[in-house]
Amino acid sequence: MPEARETLSAREAVRVALYAQGLRGPRLSGGLKDLVPQLRGVQLDTISVLARSHELVAYARLGAVPRKKIEATYWGPRAETFEYWSHAACVLPLEMWPAFAAQRRRRTERGFRWHQLEDQRRSCANVVQRLRDEGPLSSRELGGAKKGGEWWDWSEVKIAVEWLLDMGTVVCRERRSFERVYDLAERAIPSLLRDQVFDDESCARVLVESAARAMGVATAKDLAAYHGFPVNTVRSVLASTTLRPVKVEGWRDIAYLSENAEAGLQPKLRSRNVLLSPFDSLLWDRARLERLFEVTYRLEAYVPAPKRVVGYFAMPVLSNERLVGLVDPKRDGHTLHARHVVVYRAGAVDHIASALREAATWVDCDSISIDRVTPTELSSALETSLNIS
Repeated sequence: MPEARETLSAREAVRVALYAQGLRGPRLSGGLKDLVPQLRGVQLDTISVLARSHELVAYARLGAVPRKKIEATYWGPRAETFEYWSHAACVLPLEMWPAFAAQRRRRTERGFRWHQLEDQRRSCANVVQRLRDEGPLSSRELGGAKKGGEWWDWSEVKIAVEWLLDMGTVVCRERRSFERVYDLAERAIPSLLRDQVFDDESCARVLVESAARAMGVATAKDLAAYHGFPVNTVRSVLASTTLRPVKVEGWRDIAYLSENAEAGLQPKLRSRNVLLSPFDSLLWDRARLERLFEVTYRLEAYVPAPKRVVGYFAMPVLSNERLVGLVDPKRDGHTLHARHVVVYRAGAVDHIASALREAATWVDCDSISIDRVTPTELSSALETSLNIS
């Protein structure tokens, strides 16, 4: 184990970050069951291109794991997870339930989700009674997720059950066809965890340690962004954590190193050639991403199509210790279409091709097509590497 230090080079910071994220070094020893505890949260999103984001996150770290096994790890009967608001809507380690008490209290103090107070009280009471009498239910089973309009036009019962989830009265520990299933926390969360009462400072300290463990090395702002709380809260508890201040080459702010992070400094650890989900936890904080890899990245799924530069779901390509390009993929039957490939370095063409071939195999595609390459002069090289005639 390398000895503790007070400075890191830029390359060492990348190695530490990738190791902490399970993207450098040996595969997680416990396989899928170690994934959520390692990352301290896996973001959920409804967009599905090659696969849903939570599946892509597992694939990036563990290879071509069967997708049913991934689902069972997040939401199966033996899953040690729950869903809550962290960086965004995330699957979180069950052990972290007490650490989100401060956030549940803050959300409760904000008040109800709509203005008709008596209506909401009645709706919440009805939801709780239904869950108590009938067991875990989806919003569809409770009476419908929508009023019948657009996806955001929630029904009264959907608003009520999500408010109860915000407060911690109900919890989601199961999904069916990617639809949340709600249960009473008093039944679904083990009493050992429910009985742990954390004050706000204790919650902050645990979440700061958690974020640092997932990132390896991070500034106070980075730590705040990972679990979604104020940077002043991070600074108020740093002195009481196990984190060590460290200066990183090229970083303006002081960073903090987690315990055992130096294990990631070894120079010859196993690395990956892989496509990353735009919602991968390595990419959550775009400012930190630019600091680490010297690339600017933007998800354009929510940008009007005529204004997109790369594409709808451009996936960064990780190769060894660098981000070497972007791929905007689309699956059409058994063909993986790379609608746009951006190559940052000419020497990375073979690595991008390797990542594309592995991804295609995982999603049962037996052919790959390339629509556009930037820079255009690398089109032939990429097609040759992929054996596209």
